[in-house]
Amino acid sequence: MALSNNLTAVLNFIAFLCSVPIIASGIWLASQPDNECIHFVRWPVVLLGLLVLVVSLTGFVGAYWYKETLLAFYLCCMAILIALLLTLLVFAFVVTRPDGGYAIPGRGYREYRIEGFSSWLQGHIVDSKNSGAIRACLAESDVCSRLTRMARGPG
Repeated sequence: MALSNNLTAVLNFIAFLCSVPIIASGIWLASQPDNECIHFVRWPVVLLGLLVLVVSLTGFVGAYWYKETLLAFYLCCMAILIALLLTLLVFAFVVTRPDGGYAIPGRGYREYRIEGFSSWLQGHIVDSKNSGAIRACLAESDVCSRLTRMARGPG
């Protein structure tokens, strides 16, 4: 077997092993009690783990037994997967880039206003069906009480 096939097989085997904890964490998130904060990431994490598992397994089998059709399928799927992940990354940066934060004299943290964020994110947060879920998520966590304690100072 050629060196490039060995390297491809080893890298895909490592990717295969890395997909197992991704799938396990997605299943663990799905098994947790209903929580608005993780509601949107449960099944996408499992799906991402399964996609990485299938693509890496295809690449491993294609490289180890030198199956050219599997390698071609692997390359196409990997290109699509990389393009989708890059699109998601660019979307996240575009939506959150103007962070809306400004410095407050005498404070060690920045203050944030919704007007400083992108118009898409503003509309998503202000939308009545999303604002309830955001409010429930904040109520479940202790973010508000921690911020109050930090604003008051130590003691």
